[in-house]
Amino acid sequence: MSPATLAPLLMIASGSIHAVVNAILKGGKDRAAGRAMIDGSSAVLMLPALLFVPSPGEGWSWLAASAALHGLYLYALVRAFDVSDFSAAYPILRGTAPLVTAAVSLGLFREPASAQEIAGIAVLGVAMFVMVAGRHIGREGLGWALLTGLTIAGYTVIDAQGVRAAPSPWSYIAWLFVVMGAVVVTMFGLLSRGAMFRAARAQWRPGLAAGALSIVTYGLALTAFSLGPTAPLAALRETGMVTALAIATLVLKERVTPGRTAGVLGILAGAALILTA
Repeated sequence: MSPATLAPLLMIASGSIHAVVNAILKGGKDRAAGRAMIDGSSAVLMLPALLFVPSPGEGWSWLAASAALHGLYLYALVRAFDVSDFSAAYPILRGTAPLVTAAVSLGLFREPASAQEIAGIAVLGVAMFVMVAGRHIGREGLGWALLTGLTIAGYTVIDAQGVRAAPSPWSYIAWLFVVMGAVVVTMFGLLSRGAMFRAARAQWRPGLAAGALSIVTYGLALTAFSLGPTAPLAALRETGMVTALAIATLVLKERVTPGRTAGVLGILAGAALILTA
């Protein structure tokens, strides 16, 4: 299978798995503890891989920047989910990301993209916001969701550059998960003055499952970035919102509205534009 075919498939799969991880996080009682458990589990699971992969080499500076930005991203994500419904916050934070990612990767790094791919990115991003129409979200929730979206865009661009600079994609992926896990567990441990560790013990099973899935979802995404351009691939990851809507309606029992249906059709249309470019 050619890289041009494989990369989009990897990114679409990554998006669906990402929605599952975030649904698990939203369903937890203590989301800060849940997020620390997820990233701590990912780090522990990836530790043995460090014996088999080289140092990130020229990717170290990108990796350090990404780990720091992931800390801010996960704090904002937890706050967004604490004060907002999953179906209200998730489309906003995911919808913001591909548009900002496209602006940075195309404008700053001059990565290639066709007019049809740019149109697909725009359609997909707008469709994400259509899905949240009619859902109440407070000013605080909106602020945290938008900040989360901006940080997603930031670490996406950083990691796309880092995974290409490292000796191999899995070198960057393995080291990123270990470093990021240490940063996130330390951050939430300090912010909670240690209370997070007690809460995490009650959530270790879903946290471990979500931690393993996090490795899969972001591992697929970074592998895809090593094979193709950042902006259209990042936009394709947002097709996971279709999975998120299915979880919201079937598991969380949230209502399917005409706006959400139109949003799903828009996401699929944007993805089709990117895939057929």
